[in-house]
Amino acid sequence: MVARTYTVAFEGVEARLVEVQCALATGMPAFTLVGLPDKAVSEAKERVRAALAALSIALPLRRITINLSPADLPKEGSHFDLPIALALLAAIEIVPREEVEGLVAIGELALDGRLVPVLGALPAAMAAAEAEKALICPASCGAEAAWVGAAPVFAPATLTEALRHLSGQQPLAPAEPGEVLADPSPKDLRDVKGQERAKRALEIAAAGRHHLFMVGPPGSGKSMLAARLPGILPPLSPVEALETSMVHSLSGLLSEGGISRTRPFRAPHHTASMAAMIGGGRAARPGEVSLAHNGVLFMDEFPEFPRAVLETLRQPIETGEVVVARANAHVRYPCRFLLIAAANPCRCGYLGDASRACARVPQCGEDYLGRISGPLMDRFDLRIEVPGVDWRALDLPVAGDSSVVVAGRVAAARAVQMRRFDAHPHLRVNAEAEGAVLEEIAPLDAEGRELLGKVSERFGLTARGYHRVLRTARTIADLEGAAAVRAPHLAEAVSYRLSFAQAR
Repeated sequence: MVARTYTVAFEGVEARLVEVQCALATGMPAFTLVGLPDKAVSEAKERVRAALAALSIALPLRRITINLSPADLPKEGSHFDLPIALALLAAIEIVPREEVEGLVAIGELALDGRLVPVLGALPAAMAAAEAEKALICPASCGAEAAWVGAAPVFAPATLTEALRHLSGQQPLAPAEPGEVLADPSPKDLRDVKGQERAKRALEIAAAGRHHLFMVGPPGSGKSMLAARLPGILPPLSPVEALETSMVHSLSGLLSEGGISRTRPFRAPHHTASMAAMIGGGRAARPGEVSLAHNGVLFMDEFPEFPRAVLETLRQPIETGEVVVARANAHVRYPCRFLLIAAANPCRCGYLGDASRACARVPQCGEDYLGRISGPLMDRFDLRIEVPGVDWRALDLPVAGDSSVVVAGRVAAARAVQMRRFDAHPHLRVNAEAEGAVLEEIAPLDAEGRELLGKVSERFGLTARGYHRVLRTARTIADLEGAAAVRAPHLAEAVSYRLSFAQAR
C-alpha cells in the first residue's frame, strides 16, 4: 500500500528530462531502483543511504521504490544521487515539497554527505533555463553552470547545505560564473622562418575556415605552422564560447568552471580509434571532431590514421554535425571545425631528396598519399607543399608579419563575412556558402568565368571543387578588401586547389 508519492524533475548529462518518482510503501525495509539503471545508478541507493545516515536521518522501515521514468530510457552515471536524495527527503517531509518542485538537480553523493562534481553541469543549466527552473549542483560545478545566466544556480558543497537552503534556514547565494581564461602561451607566426606560401595559405584558411592539407618532409615546419593557427583566429563570440563549452562540459574539460575565448586546438594521435575521433563508447561521449567545434582539428601524419576513421570525416566536414548512433541512444553533436592535415610525401619522408629517398621512388609516394581517398581529398580547399628549410635560412633575421598583424587582417575579413551573412543566420563564414548564396556573393565576370572554365577542363575539377574554388576566391578578395571576385583571386585559389600530382 503506497503511503505517498512525490515527483521531482531532473536533468541528465544527455540533456533529457526524466522523472524520479519516490513511492513509500509498507513491507520489507528495502531500497530498490527500477528503470534500466546501470551499475553506477544502482549503487546510488547505497550512497544515498550512507549520506543520509551521516546526517543522522533515518529512512522509514518500509519498502522504498525509486522509479526512474521513463523506464525504457537507459540511465547511467552518478549524477542521479542528489535528485534521488532530495525526492526522498521531500517525501518524508524533511524539506518542503514546493521548494523542490522548482528545481533541476544533479550531483553525486559521497558517503559522508559531500557533493561530488559530475559531468554536464553546463547543459543541465541550459535545460533548467528552458524549463524556467533553478539548478542545484555540487559546489565544484557552480561556476561552470552559472555561465548560462538565465537560470539561478545554487551550488552547495554538502547535502547538509542543500537541506538548509531548501528549508530556508541558511539560503545560498547564487553561484557566480568562472573566469574567462586566456591563452597562456600564444605562439607567433614570426617564429616560423621561411614558408611564406604556407603562411599565406594559413591566413586564407583562418579567414574563411577553409580546410588545409600540407605535404612536406620531416622537420619542414608543418606542425609548427598548425600550432600557430589559433593565434590568428578571432576569439570565440559569446555564443560560440557557450556552444564549445557545453561540449567540453560533457567531457570534463572545463577547468574550475572557466570558459575560454580562445578557439580549441585538438591534435589527436594517428592511433586514435573511431570512437575517440567521432564520438561513442558506452556513454556516447563526444569525440575529437566535436571537441574541436568552432576551433581547429589538426591531424598530423594524416595517411597513418585508419582508413575507416578518415572516411568517417567526410560527412562531418560537410554538415558540421555528427550523430553518434548506438543501440540505446542517438546523440547529435556539433562539429564545425577547421581541419588542418599534414603528411610526409612518402613513408620515409624524403621523396624529393635523391640522396635520402628509398629505392621505391616515386611509387612509394603515390602509394602513401593514395591512402587518402579522392572524395576526402576533394574536401580540402587548400593543398600546399611545405619544402624543407635550408639551415642557412635559420640564421637570417626574422621576417614576415607577426600573428597579431595577421590576426587583424583575418578579423577584418571575418567581420565582412558577418555583415554579408546577416540575412542568413545559419551561415558564418565563406566556407559554408553554397547554392544561390554562393552565386550571390561570388559572381564571376567574363574573364573569371573563362579562367575557371579552362581550369575545370584541363584539371577535371569536380562540381564540389568548382564551388570550393569560388569560396576560397571570395575569401582572398575579402582579405584584400575587394568588393568583387576577380581573375587574380581565382588564379590564387586555383593554385591552392590543384592536387600535388596535378601541380607537377
